[in-house]
Amino acid sequence: MEKYLKETKMDLDKLIRDNIKTMQSYSSARDEFQDAEEKMIYLDANENPNENGINRYPDTQQKSVKKLLSEIKKVSKNQILLGNGSDEVLDLLFRAFCEPNKDNVITLPPTYGMYGVLANLNAIENKEVLLNDEFEPNVEQILSEVNENTKIIFLCSPNNPTGNSISDESIVTLLKNFNGLVVLDEAYIDFSSKESWLTEINDYPNLVIFQTLSKAYGMAGIRLGILYASIEIIAVLNKIKPPYNVNILTQNKALEKLENTKKIFKQVSGIQIEKEFLFKQLLQVKFIEKVYPSDANFILIKVDNANKRYQQLLENGIVIRNRTTQPLCENCLRITIGTSAENLKLINTLKVL
Repeated sequence: MEKYLKETKMDLDKLIRDNIKTMQSYSSARDEFQDAEEKMIYLDANENPNENGINRYPDTQQKSVKKLLSEIKKVSKNQILLGNGSDEVLDLLFRAFCEPNKDNVITLPPTYGMYGVLANLNAIENKEVLLNDEFEPNVEQILSEVNENTKIIFLCSPNNPTGNSISDESIVTLLKNFNGLVVLDEAYIDFSSKESWLTEINDYPNLVIFQTLSKAYGMAGIRLGILYASIEIIAVLNKIKPPYNVNILTQNKALEKLENTKKIFKQVSGIQIEKEFLFKQLLQVKFIEKVYPSDANFILIKVDNANKRYQQLLENGIVIRNRTTQPLCENCLRITIGTSAENLKLINTLKVL
């Protein structure tokens, strides 16, 4: 791999689509006026004037949420973009940097399926380079697939559905040898023993990191995705994002939960304890052939017949994810860590199948 260890300079201007460079972003009423300290009379946005807590448009830049996230994550507010779930912010990356019917991205199956879905939606070629047998990126093959129209490489770490974290060496090599964006999806990072790559965000101008409040923070229902990147990349994405993409209820609930991170970290610790228990118990089930190590809040297992075992669990009122159709995942099932009672019911059911 040493032959690839060189410094590649990213030119952001060359990555941005030409129409995005010249377009004028929409300026909403709340963009044109920033809140003052004194109480103002708002007659600018054609809202219903009768106060009920949700009659006004939300803050277009989610300043309060970003301020709190900035303090928690030790990242500048200007390096944060929020969206209606991570899927919206992922889509913005395609819209800003990938020219339809011309550019391509690289994904590494088995991985999160929405990368490919969004590539298809935006008419972008998706070059798939399978992970190796240890579920690590084949860096040499990835770089050999890069051409002048390759704009983004997507990495998921810890990876979904395999649960493993990608080695630092692989990530560094791709960052240093690819002049496009390296997107690192850290949706499950709070369950990992490894540190987030947020500490490196200012050292690699082509590094884009995704996180979410849907997993460890227990807020899947409010749909809030988070992107961290350089100030320059965030400015491009802010230019094209919908003005009111994060509603006021989502912002308020996020603030409420983020102000009590001790409770969240306690829940994460509980999930990790349950994962260790579940891992040991799964090893004792006769038809489970392999239990894969996991840095996430789920465990991937290989069984004798995934379709059969999936159906049997459904019949016993337990829903898991059948991943047998995914590359390298034949006869594999993905199990999310539940509560202590849920995990016990799962184990007791598996042992009598």
